[in-house]
Amino acid sequence: MRRGFSIIAVLAIAAAVALPTLAGGASTGAPRPAIHDWKIPFPTKRKSEMRAYSKRHYGINSFKLKNAHVIVEHVSQTSTAKAVRNTFAPDNPDPELHELPNVCSHFVVSPHGRIYKLVETSIMCRHTVGLNYTAIGIEHVGFADSDVLGNKAQMRASLALTNYLRCRLGIKRRDVIGHNESLSSPYHHENVASLRNQTHGDMKHASMKRYRKRLAQLSC
Repeated sequence: MRRGFSIIAVLAIAAAVALPTLAGGASTGAPRPAIHDWKIPFPTKRKSEMRAYSKRHYGINSFKLKNAHVIVEHVSQTSTAKAVRNTFAPDNPDPELHELPNVCSHFVVSPHGRIYKLVETSIMCRHTVGLNYTAIGIEHVGFADSDVLGNKAQMRASLALTNYLRCRLGIKRRDVIGHNESLSSPYHHENVASLRNQTHGDMKHASMKRYRKRLAQLSC
C-alpha cells in the first residue's frame, strides 16, 4: 500500500469499485439477476422499420431507445416463454394494428422464474402504444395478472429484474407501470390520433399497486 493512504480512503475506493454506477453518477447496489440471452432477430431491415415507426408515432427519427423513463409489465397470454419468443421473432405485421416491425418486448420471465433477454435495451420494441420511445417492456408468461402475482418464483425474478433495471437506469418506482396503466403515464405520447386511447387490459392498476408495494421493499 502506498504511504499516505488512510484506512478510510482505502475503504472508500473499495466501495466505489464494488458498486456499479448509474449514468448520472449515483451508485446502485441492486444485484443483477441471472439473465439468459435468447435474442430474436433484429437485422437492419427491422431497425429501419422501427425507425420509420418511431418517426411516424413519436417524431423521433431513430430506432434506438435512449434515456428510458418507464418500465412496462405485461402478461403474455401464452403458456410458455418459447411461445412468446416465437410470436416476436418473425418480422410480420402485427395482427392487431397491422404495422411493421412486429411487436416485441425486451425480456420475458417464465413461470419458473427464468429471465430471458429477447432484445437489447438500447433498441426500441413495440410493446406499448404511446410509450415505446421511452419504455422497456417485460413480458410474464401467463394469461391473467393473478397468474403472475400468485407465482412466487416468477414474481421473485420479475421484481429482481425490474429493480435492477430501474436502479441501473434511474427509473422512478412510480414509472414502473402495468400495460393497462399506459394512458396515465406522464410520458405517454402518440402522434397517430386514432391510437391515442389505445391500451391493453393486462397488469391493471390494482395489480400494479401490489407489485409496486413489493418493489418498494427492494433498494438500489
